[in-house]
Amino acid sequence: MTKILSAIFIFLFSYLQAQDKITLNGVVRDAANNETLYGVNIIFPDLSTGTITNEYGFYSLKIPAGKHQISVSYLGYQTLSQEIQIEKSESLNFNLNESSEILEEVVITENFERLNIRSPEMSVTKLEINTIKNLPVVFGEVDIVKSLLLLPGISNAGEGSSGFNVRGGAVGQNLILLDEATIYNASHLFGLFSVFNPDAIKNLKLYKGGIPAKYGGRVSSVLDIYQKDGNSKNFHANGGIGLISSRLLVEGPIVKDKGSFLIGGRSSYAHLFLKLIDNPNSAYFYDLNTKLSYRLNDRNSLLFSGYFGRDIFNISERFKNTYGNAVFNLRWNHVLTDNIFTNLSVIYSDYYYGLTLDFVEFNWNSGIKNLNLKYDFNQLLNEQLSIDYGIQSTYYEFNPGEIEPSTASSGINYFELTKKYTLENALYVSVSHKFSEKFSATYGIRFSSFFRLGQDSLSLYENNKPVIFNPDFGIYEEAEPISQRILPKNEVEKTFMNWEPRLSMSYSFNDSQSVKFSYNRMSQYLQLISHTNSPTPLDIWAPSGKYIKPQLLDQIAVGYFQNFKRESYTLEIEGFYKKVKNRLDYIDGANLVANNAIEQVILHGKSRAYGMEVLFRKNTGNFTGWLAYTLSKSEQKTEGRTAIESGINNGNWYNTGYDKTHDISLTASYKLGERWLLNTNFIFQTGLPTTFPTGQYQIENLTIPVFSARNSNRLPNYHRLDISTTYTPTRKLNSKYTSSWNFGIYNVYNRKNAVSLNFRNNEDTRINEAVRLSLFGIIPSITYNFKF
Repeated sequence: MTKILSAIFIFLFSYLQAQDKITLNGVVRDAANNETLYGVNIIFPDLSTGTITNEYGFYSLKIPAGKHQISVSYLGYQTLSQEIQIEKSESLNFNLNESSEILEEVVITENFERLNIRSPEMSVTKLEINTIKNLPVVFGEVDIVKSLLLLPGISNAGEGSSGFNVRGGAVGQNLILLDEATIYNASHLFGLFSVFNPDAIKNLKLYKGGIPAKYGGRVSSVLDIYQKDGNSKNFHANGGIGLISSRLLVEGPIVKDKGSFLIGGRSSYAHLFLKLIDNPNSAYFYDLNTKLSYRLNDRNSLLFSGYFGRDIFNISERFKNTYGNAVFNLRWNHVLTDNIFTNLSVIYSDYYYGLTLDFVEFNWNSGIKNLNLKYDFNQLLNEQLSIDYGIQSTYYEFNPGEIEPSTASSGINYFELTKKYTLENALYVSVSHKFSEKFSATYGIRFSSFFRLGQDSLSLYENNKPVIFNPDFGIYEEAEPISQRILPKNEVEKTFMNWEPRLSMSYSFNDSQSVKFSYNRMSQYLQLISHTNSPTPLDIWAPSGKYIKPQLLDQIAVGYFQNFKRESYTLEIEGFYKKVKNRLDYIDGANLVANNAIEQVILHGKSRAYGMEVLFRKNTGNFTGWLAYTLSKSEQKTEGRTAIESGINNGNWYNTGYDKTHDISLTASYKLGERWLLNTNFIFQTGLPTTFPTGQYQIENLTIPVFSARNSNRLPNYHRLDISTTYTPTRKLNSKYTSSWNFGIYNVYNRKNAVSLNFRNNEDTRINEAVRLSLFGIIPSITYNFKF
């Protein structure tokens, strides 16, 4: 008790001390277009203090009254230094001009280095949009998700796969946000491209660990992406024309210097070439990004953002698959007091999946919708303490599927799988605390609750076991329901509540070296039901309830960070360990498609992942790039519920389908004069786990294969080399039109990387053989980009 009282006294004393100081706040924008800037450094060198702007360009800090030198710096922009005289709390906005030097030659100040090193933030991946646009990619299509795969701790399930895996986690364990709205499927064309138009993106962060308390609902990572606000000074347009798709974005003022709009679209058109050769099949996508921003006054702004995307896969007009996301967000940014910034958001997300099967005359529709209300506060107490806190509430509606006849003569009757409804709430508080010049921390807690609401029909089973074990055959089987229960959706069928503590700490040895530690616990109440390592549009989301438990994660990470030569070089080394309770697994022969009783084919297990990540960067000069290496292990285990049950894989640990022991990425960029930029990346990865047959036996002329332990074998190692070059013609005098050409080669040496290995009996030799399936060989590309 004495220690608690002492801590409270110290806290109150430091807070009262801060009352002698005044508050300076404001917003930092791009001088050319009034776009708010995230992560700008506001430094007072004479006071050895500073802060950074938040997601909306807002900053706030307490300083003594008087005359001070202030420095405002941001990578890619000219540093603004000036002397200010401030006697009372006030607002001071800044407009930064882009640097006339190339991005790689921007000088980073000593103070910026120190803030970077001393911040407790760790396990966070950041990439500049300009960097992403220059990386060589398949078909020349700039891809945010594929670019993240070049950094440590992030991988996927192979070429053409959708989603991404973070630190040995599953794709369904990632929370993907676009302007705070949940994106349930981040892929176009079954994983070839991501849904994010790079021209519309302002900034992005991927949290692998040390995840702030304001985030929740997934146990592996958070990818937080914000769209541009739009240019409130002048009309501008930019876009690109590629081999299989094109894009165009237009932005401009609604009311000059107060309101702006942004609208951008992309579409693929490779399917049009099929029609030239009388091929009736097609596969294409399109999407639309929009943003409206209006500044009411210096303390209030309104923002509306939206995204709509669809993929169409059509085979001879007899089989048609349509899927995609639609999201909308209305936000109110409000400066409540000189030191409190608030954001109120109303968010709607809708993921739709549909099939039209003309040959059997019925349509299939499924999806998930949610409506989210959140209110976030950021409060500065003093130069040592700031607090983030807020409340969130999300209502979900799950449509596992419905069948309806597509014609009046169809013999199919309307049928609907049982819809499900849930409510997820959260309260959080997070404190950023600078204890001393060397030691700082961010600590907080999140309290989450999840209410599974009533539904039209819920199956009940003997002993509450929807899966039973057959000891005679040693297999799991589906249990037969003994009755059905109907509960109105305004009543609660099951409740879950969890405390989720978060902690990140940093100890700095000096201005260029530090060690950091983080711990976070997270809960996931929605589960992605999928048989594959790479999710498909047919996969469904299922909520926790009577038979499905929420996943619970505990993760720790420790790291060493160092800057060299005024941050010309940086080194990051991190080790991590994570474990997840209630990880779902499926019984043998499980049917996951159109299953109205998914609880009959799932078992609860656990998973773990651990490893080391190394990232070495060269940040300045004509030659830049990075080397990323990950050494890791990802495993899963599902034991028997009783002594006689075998569990999965005899209850032993087995590799997850996305485990990769070694993952190496080398990325380099070289500026050759003012017109040419050369880029390359090389990737090497351990082959993905799989299960091979080890033998076979005959029963009445039927060949029965014998398989090894689950995921005990591996595909061949994966590696490839990509190159690209960007040519930027000299802009004509007094012309506002700029352009560039990007030429690329994906998989330069035509490596036939295996997507899968299948086994068959050769009809001629009658000998069993393995057949490798490869997706991409060498692929050249060309893209023309323009801006005016």
